[in-house]
Amino acid sequence: MEVIELRQTREVRVGDVLVSAADRAYEVTRVTRVGRGIRVQYLSPEGRAGRFTAAPEAISRVRAGGVPIAAA
Repeated sequence: MEVIELRQTREVRVGDVLVSAADRAYEVTRVTRVGRGIRVQYLSPEGRAGRFTAAPEAISRVRAGGVPIAAA
């Protein structure tokens, strides 16, 4: 069983693995400040790129230890 941490989006770093409510994993490739928010770019296990923008204090689900998708 993998351990999921809840972190504020401002604490998410490149290499972290985000976990969705549907238990899908996405590897963070870039994090940038956009106005008052944070833009997080990621790759899906299939190699598709995506992004979302959130408030810095929003909560993100992150796989503990930041284990990359390829190693999970």
